[in-house]
Amino acid sequence: MSEHDLVIRGGTIVDGSGGALFEGDVAVKDGQIAALGNVGGRGAEEIDARGRIVTPGFVDVHTHYDGQAIWSERLAPSSSHGVTTAVMGNCGVGFAPCRADDRDLLVRVMEGVEDIPGVVMTEGLRWDWETFPQYLDRLEAGRRDIDVAAYLPHSPLRVYVMGERGAKREPATDDDLARMRALSREAIEAGALGFATSRLNIHRTADGDQIPSYDADTAELKAICAGMSDAGSGILQIVLDAYRGWSDEFDVMADVVKACDRPATYTLACGNDGPPTWRDAIARMEAANAAGSSITAQVMPRPIGLIAGLELSVHPFVLCPSYRAIAHLPLADRIAAMRDPEVRRAILADTPEPGHPLSGIARIWRWMFPLNDPPDYAPPADQSIAALAAARGCTPADYAYDAFLDSEGEAMFLAALGNYENGRLDAAYEMLTHPNCVPGLGDGGAHYGAVCDASYSTFLLTHWVRDAKEQRIDLSQAIHMLTSRTAQTVGLGDRGVLRIGAKADINVIDLDRLQLHRPEIVRDLPAGGRRLDQRASGYDATIVSGAVIRRHGEATGALPGRLVRGTR
Repeated sequence: MSEHDLVIRGGTIVDGSGGALFEGDVAVKDGQIAALGNVGGRGAEEIDARGRIVTPGFVDVHTHYDGQAIWSERLAPSSSHGVTTAVMGNCGVGFAPCRADDRDLLVRVMEGVEDIPGVVMTEGLRWDWETFPQYLDRLEAGRRDIDVAAYLPHSPLRVYVMGERGAKREPATDDDLARMRALSREAIEAGALGFATSRLNIHRTADGDQIPSYDADTAELKAICAGMSDAGSGILQIVLDAYRGWSDEFDVMADVVKACDRPATYTLACGNDGPPTWRDAIARMEAANAAGSSITAQVMPRPIGLIAGLELSVHPFVLCPSYRAIAHLPLADRIAAMRDPEVRRAILADTPEPGHPLSGIARIWRWMFPLNDPPDYAPPADQSIAALAAARGCTPADYAYDAFLDSEGEAMFLAALGNYENGRLDAAYEMLTHPNCVPGLGDGGAHYGAVCDASYSTFLLTHWVRDAKEQRIDLSQAIHMLTSRTAQTVGLGDRGVLRIGAKADINVIDLDRLQLHRPEIVRDLPAGGRRLDQRASGYDATIVSGAVIRRHGEATGALPGRLVRGTR
């Protein structure tokens, strides 16, 4: 008889602690790591890991799988990139608590903030819950490939307590605040990981309105976080509005954290040009932590932006009236129409419709790059659409138009809107390697037609570890960032490290062969909705609670993923 359920043999173990690598075996029994080093007993299943690295499963602290975790058993793309635990409910948007009369409002919020088509949510959500604890029960009853944990989201909570007043962002009364505090405590005690909110101006509903949580009074944030204090657990996740300056915004978060004595994590990024204001946020975080707070910043390891394409939510001509006249056509018919010289002249002469968040997409040619296979997420300036057009002697719009025609509409562009200061990733590197920062912001489960950043873990390992020529991150530290540091940030101390007794979430990775592939469009959402997906080569196995969920890039059918209730 086998002594272990699974033994991974002869790999280079990167245990997630940040310590030295070592050669050895990993044995798994009953969903936990049973032995490390030289394992003599046999496993019911064995994996040959010679020439591979063996790591803990990655913990992604910033996702939006709130809907996909209901309607799908697989949380892709994240599970394709070594992620074994996904934290959702970020940015204060989600689907609970929610009364039946408010469902349409929350759908409009998610449609606007997270680019999830309304019909997908209408068809995919069963709405067999009202309270947040009931939503957690619904998650727990489902089966999926990886574990999920959830924040209590601010916008649904506010509408649930205040009704239309909450949706219109009216000030909360004392009774409202008391109710929010009680529901926050209830959510934490039921298993919420914490409370999430957003103060970002550009987070708007599908109707263009500001979301219910926008610019909520500090007293309201303190009342909700006091509910976490009452429960003795929970972390504040907050998106600050850096457009208003880090000074006042950071002070709001620091004031709440100090008053409630709870940890916090916030979104940190930099602009492509202009003064490096992100340094102010770093300095303020250092000062707050030195004074006794526990604040962590989430950083995207590569440029933040959009993927533009004719079959996606955004591209350079999406708001041109002449293009919109043919936008309803199937792709092949659209391309045929675009080949007509009169249609071409009309589209290129158009002024994009104003007043829309995407109206500036055609004015960022300097920061727009072809996205090929394999994709380059750190492209040089001479590969921008602006530079390529200048070299050809045409306008950037002409260049992009021709790229669509030449590829029969399949061309994609990376619009690097942030985190690419002066066309380099130096600032991203400096933020990423700061001791108070963790990688994140992949937004898996959201922005289905414009973003596919859930693959950032693979990028971190290839770009910053294996292929780096100047700035470089040590392999042990990179795995530490993706595993135990992210797990500890949100209070999940039972995972993120390979040690005896820890949860058996494991990756076996061929680092030499690790490779990102170009994002692709798949149509597997409810109602036939489309989303961007992205595969990777080099993940020999991804294991959750001792069960192999993926082998060599393919799902095995195993669904061991469960709801994580609260901190561990």
